[in-house]
Amino acid sequence: MAEPSADDTAPLPAPMLQAKTRWVAVRWAELPGFEADALHEAWNAWLKSCERPGPVFAPLCSEVRRLSIADGPAQRAWLMARLQPYRVEARTGGAEGLLTAYFEPELQASRLPDSQFVVPLYQPPLTLAQRRPWYTREEIDRSPTVRALLAGREIAYLANPVDALVLQIQGSGRVRIMQPDGSVRQARLAYAGSNEQPYKSVGRWLLDQGALRDASWPSIKSWVAQNPDRVNEMLWSNPRTVFFREEPLTDLDAVWGPRGAQGVALTPGRSIAVDPLSIPFGTPVWLVSSGATTQLRKLVLAQDAGSAIIGAVRADYFVGWGKAAEELAGRLKQPVHLWVLWPK
Repeated sequence: MAEPSADDTAPLPAPMLQAKTRWVAVRWAELPGFEADALHEAWNAWLKSCERPGPVFAPLCSEVRRLSIADGPAQRAWLMARLQPYRVEARTGGAEGLLTAYFEPELQASRLPDSQFVVPLYQPPLTLAQRRPWYTREEIDRSPTVRALLAGREIAYLANPVDALVLQIQGSGRVRIMQPDGSVRQARLAYAGSNEQPYKSVGRWLLDQGALRDASWPSIKSWVAQNPDRVNEMLWSNPRTVFFREEPLTDLDAVWGPRGAQGVALTPGRSIAVDPLSIPFGTPVWLVSSGATTQLRKLVLAQDAGSAIIGAVRADYFVGWGKAAEELAGRLKQPVHLWVLWPK
């Protein structure tokens, strides 16, 4: 544990109440692993938050920028001098919550449909604001009337409907789009809206059907390969669908993740999605999670949100892109404890 400073022996502030949570002040020495984290990695994410800081953290951003070239002990001392850790609890007092992970899929696509690439990815329909919620996933797939509303809104086509579902759940992805002239365009498909239907987990549906005992993405994809005639039934169990916008993916953009709900690019391993009614965007958070999949004790930044990320002690951990990230995101589901670091 970290050695307490003079400030760490002062009387602790009173608990703070948020819309969904209670924050309970603690000593820095109570944060597991605080003395061992590579803080400079988190500083990269914090610098991103300072591109669009909220009113609470904006006054600290000049110091955050100055400390970006400091060593770990100096960064740690500054944290202890300027911030107060608070344990995040549910209003009922429980401090243990759930950690999951998400990633940015890497996919092959075609600008035009052909015999292989048949699953369209859409821009938001022009009538999206006129009907809330908009049509379900099944209605989009089956109704000629609804498909007519989406005509001309196709961005590109994937070969696999499950890849499209994964892309929609993750909220963004990197795609190599084959153009009509045979060239390939690298792009990011970023979240641009949804049909506002409720999100239903296809993994939960498969568990309820008795089809799986393990609802990880590797298991789901294995079930899909063995049950091609039931794929649509599985997909339609989740009425929610997501619409995208296409963004260029330059070499500079490619070293960062997509923009999260805070409006800044995500940092692999250092950005989390939270319930903003529990933790405001831009807040530095000490995250501790132990389970069969991974062990985490690290500083992260609350920079994103998600329709399934709801509750007092709830975090979705951004793990980046590529096969290793996909594998980790598909399996990570374990307990988590969170401490917000709030200005004194």
